[in-house]
Amino acid sequence: MDIDKIRDWHAHVYFDTASRDAAWALRERIERTFEIEMGRFHEKPVGPHPHFSYQVAFRNEQFAPFLSWLTLNRGDLTVFIHPNTGHDLDDHRDRAIWMGRQVPLILDIFTRKD
Repeated sequence: MDIDKIRDWHAHVYFDTASRDAAWALRERIERTFEIEMGRFHEKPVGPHPHFSYQVAFRNEQFAPFLSWLTLNRGDLTVFIHPNTGHDLDDHRDRAIWMGRQVPLILDIFTRKD
């Protein structure tokens, strides 16, 4: 597959009630450091994500600087990163990058016909 198929990237920062403040502090640091699109701060599981999370959407040219920064600044938080190619199941299941503890995603949302 050609890398031009990657439209952009999402990073999902996972947290729980005990790590909520750390997740919020990281979010604020991201916003101060990068010109980047921040998603909602979900204090419940949403979509394929089994934990509380928020999304960070970033462009291809931000990949190296943002992931490098995140590697050194995420603390103990788990971050799930995936490309957006238009193939959601593959992007979440086969093309993911994990920082921290990998957790099972709820992938049937990409295959079920409701």
